[in-house]
Amino acid sequence: MNPEQAILQLLGLATRARKITTGEELVVKDVRGNRAKLVIISTDASANTSKKLKDKCTSYNVELHEFGDRYDLGHATGKEARVVLAITDAGFAKKLSGLLNEINRG
Repeated sequence: MNPEQAILQLLGLATRARKITTGEELVVKDVRGNRAKLVIISTDASANTSKKLKDKCTSYNVELHEFGDRYDLGHATGKEARVVLAITDAGFAKKLSGLLNEINRG
């Protein structure tokens, strides 16, 4: 299985375990409250949304990755299109971080 498929499957698992927050405002709230361990933003997010989340994640020291488009992220979480996801569980965040870093290196 390639890393992209593994990431999407892991996002589905995390969703079923209720360890994912979706939506810009809720994700920002989780970042501020130190609940977000990892933030994933779609590659087709607006410049405004990207900048807002990058700035928040930088100031609160939360790892941020760009991955997939809004439909990939939505499909993986069993919803419509999703632009931004926050992983609130350390275990899921660690595994996803490893896979996302593997893709970025490759």
